[in-house]
Amino acid sequence: MGPSPDITAFQEALAEAKNIIILSGAGLSAPSGQQYPKPDQPLASRWLANGHAWPYLFQTYIRGSWQFYSYRRTLALEANPNAGHLAIASLNLPNVAARVILSASTALHITQNLEELALRSAIKQVIPLSNTGLTDEALGRYIACRAGPWHERHSYEPYLIASFKDLPPDLLEDGVVIPVDKLPRWNGSNNRYGRCGGLLRPDVVWFGEVPPLMGEIERSITWCDLLIVVGTSSIVQPASDFASQVEGHGGKIAFFNIERTEKDKDADFAFVGSCDEILPVAIGVREEVH
Repeated sequence: MGPSPDITAFQEALAEAKNIIILSGAGLSAPSGQQYPKPDQPLASRWLANGHAWPYLFQTYIRGSWQFYSYRRTLALEANPNAGHLAIASLNLPNVAARVILSASTALHITQNLEELALRSAIKQVIPLSNTGLTDEALGRYIACRAGPWHERHSYEPYLIASFKDLPPDLLEDGVVIPVDKLPRWNGSNNRYGRCGGLLRPDVVWFGEVPPLMGEIERSITWCDLLIVVGTSSIVQPASDFASQVEGHGGKIAFFNIERTEKDKDADFAFVGSCDEILPVAIGVREEVH
């Protein structure tokens, strides 16, 4: 029979749900200008060809990888939350929660995006699944030392280091090379190794790596009775298994995407459209976010 496009029925399911999870991907942030480059563009072709989505390839292409993530960082910091983010964030407002999610105290947001628009829109319960290596929002904002235990540095500065500031718009342009000694290094002292000086890497979950909060996510999925999938095709692990897990214990699934996908054919609900337009209407908070 296929998924239902009935907004009223979805709102009833939303009101009845006790444990709501929202899983978001690149489509949620696309209206904010966070578009993944098309394959025929130089930046994207270099990204794919050089395999920045694999940790072992980072070891052999450190400079190109940092240049790519620095570029994505500057774009992300120029973006602002859109109405889709604000619709999700509004579920934290007591007056909205009392009207929209009657049985649940709040909704947990698991995001595959690292541009932090979810946090910047005041969504309270956010778990970053981190980047799968296929999304374009990875910033390199979180970085970890390669020598000894990992250290993290969180900054909203547009450039992590001065050498990134003067790079041209296409950071992977031929002939543009940052010397290795100009790449980010750990110079903090809040660890037993002191100022280790180790070369840093973007804190992105690449292929073969496990998201740091995966245990908490798995526990939440176990109790989820309504999974709202927003702006993602859900074809990349581990997010690709969430819908089947929720469906397996009797939960309902709703998809919001710019187009129908293979994964939504067995869902309870599917809504087609830009997330910033359809989410506020479906959740019933259009007045609050416009």
